[in-house]
Amino acid sequence: MSAAFLRDTIENIVLAGCSAPIEAYAAYSPQGSELLLRPHVGMSTKLLLADGSGPAPDGVDGFGLCLFQAIQDMLAQGHMAACVLSSDCPSLPTRLLSQAAEILLAPGEHGVLGAARDGGYYLLGLKTAHAQLFKDIAWSTSSVADGTRARAREIGLELKELDIWYDVDDAASLDILLEEREGYAAPRTAEAIARLGLHSSRFQSKPARWA
Repeated sequence: MSAAFLRDTIENIVLAGCSAPIEAYAAYSPQGSELLLRPHVGMSTKLLLADGSGPAPDGVDGFGLCLFQAIQDMLAQGHMAACVLSSDCPSLPTRLLSQAAEILLAPGEHGVLGAARDGGYYLLGLKTAHAQLFKDIAWSTSSVADGTRARAREIGLELKELDIWYDVDDAASLDILLEEREGYAAPRTAEAIARLGLHSSRFQSKPARWA
């Protein structure tokens, strides 16, 4: 299922790229696992090592260091902004990806945050790699989004917010995925759900669409 989520996420990014200047990257770890990842993201997606092995700013470690490293490396490629995006949101509406790009393309130093229903976030976009946003965050808890907002306030960085969405990381959120009808069609996920024999009114005979 996770491979299907990843493929849908990449295809959704590519779809959003039809209306905004978006380039797809896939962050991976550990080093040497590129060959395992490549079949799930396509040849046009750039791979980015994000194993937390780079220099660590004070208070930034673990998963936060991996995210910070990914942001830094994408900006180093010459992009004016970079986003980290969860691959556990296969039905994320395409319009939210396009909106994130539009916000980041607007003049001024600001970021964009897409908060998740469980208190985390599904997207964080920045024009500058602010280490403070990844400092002393209790990752994988319901305080991640609030902690990130607090860090942004500490450095005077405005975070413009997208609509709340959800990530799929437990049985309850899987049930939401099976029933909701508002997001991206997620055809790879639909195929996986059918193979697993999961009941889903959401994915029955539904055409692909923009959302």
